[in-house]
Amino acid sequence: MSFQSALGGERYVFRDLKHLLAAASPRRSGDDLAGISAGSDAERVAARHALADVPLSLFLVEVLVPYEEDEVTRLIVDSHDRDAFLQISHFTVGELRDWLLGYEATTERLATVAPALTPEMVAAVSKLMRNQDLIAVARKCRVITKFRTTLGLPGRVGSRLQPNHPTDDPKGIVASLLDGLLYGTGDAVIGINPATDNVPNAISLLRMLDGIRQTYDIPVQTCVLTHVTNAIEIINRGAPVDLVFQSIAGSELANRGFGVDLSVLREAHHAARELKRGTVGHNVMYFETGQGAALSSNGHHGVDQQTMEARAYAVARAFDPMIINTVVGFIGPEYLYDGKEIIRAGLEDHFCAKLLGLPMGCDVCYTNHAEADQDDMDNLMTLLVTAGCTFIIAVPGADDVMLNYQSLSYHDVLYLRSTLNLKPAPEFEAWLERMDMLEPDGRMRMIEPRDPRISRLVEGATLIA
Repeated sequence: MSFQSALGGERYVFRDLKHLLAAASPRRSGDDLAGISAGSDAERVAARHALADVPLSLFLVEVLVPYEEDEVTRLIVDSHDRDAFLQISHFTVGELRDWLLGYEATTERLATVAPALTPEMVAAVSKLMRNQDLIAVARKCRVITKFRTTLGLPGRVGSRLQPNHPTDDPKGIVASLLDGLLYGTGDAVIGINPATDNVPNAISLLRMLDGIRQTYDIPVQTCVLTHVTNAIEIINRGAPVDLVFQSIAGSELANRGFGVDLSVLREAHHAARELKRGTVGHNVMYFETGQGAALSSNGHHGVDQQTMEARAYAVARAFDPMIINTVVGFIGPEYLYDGKEIIRAGLEDHFCAKLLGLPMGCDVCYTNHAEADQDDMDNLMTLLVTAGCTFIIAVPGADDVMLNYQSLSYHDVLYLRSTLNLKPAPEFEAWLERMDMLEPDGRMRMIEPRDPRISRLVEGATLIA
């Protein structure tokens, strides 16, 4: 089915829904690289005019990736809640945008609409929105998940403590971990990206993290971000697995590039749930995504990178995850060229995932060869947390010395919570109070290097390491 739009005396024709969505996307280097972006700003505006008039029901009959060829498409189609869809089935994409921005779209109503929406629908409506629209709607979405902490509650923002080390040295990891705890980070997860991804190394790191957690009775969940097949083997060997991690994408072909499919994710999800390690809930999966992942593995099927990213959220939604985050600027300038593109993509990813009912967080980050800097990251993290982002990721000094990219620092978590009057997860906040690490007004207490609390933490953690 083709689409037409007239603008400034010119008539633009878009041969199918896939082409229309790509042309309507804000400009980004990845779509330029794939040769699917609009040829001009005028064509981009014309595509948005045409997209606004597309009925939502069309997305249920015109799939972007063939049903017979792709298990992600089959998941999207087969799991769609048609009863929930009845409340919005009469909308066009433009009418959905207007409704989302209106008073009628309350937090409670958005929760009932989430199962009615497909990733392609939310990607389409995001293309008609300004940045402030993405923030306003995402802020109304409330997604609560639980394991040892409760994430997504109003007035709070979580953080992932990421104590990576270039050689997986236990003492180096512990130094970063303790530094992060003293800044009040880690309530979403304490998660290590291992430099050496194998089962014995992951077990060693997991046991160290679990030993520190138990020694100080810290209500957090831990994770070593090893491949999901390793996680299954680690569970079989009896090691302490809290969250199972996996990078995912929006097509079967792209997921195959990550070495996964839906069946192995189901196996891991079942194995982790059977451990029953959660204390306040049983959300056990941790997923990571990023615009450009499908294109980089040649698994994008000619679909624009933002729509393909949204399709990854259908995979995540099927497993009721504890957390999911986009690594928005990590893949590089070939896909998101500069700070402007990274900021827009981060807001899009957060909006789409939250609208689909996911506990979306973000690694606010960039690579050193991108046209971006830490001021751009300051802007994005502030916008995202204003929009109700579930959690953000922090590393020592904002510089990940293992993965060699720029992220956020522990100081940034303090800034966000202080400036926007937000708290960590309630269980973690109570632990900080027990450790006498909070001021009466809830701010993190400034602790001197010789404070006995630091000595106790360092001595115990060093022994475990």
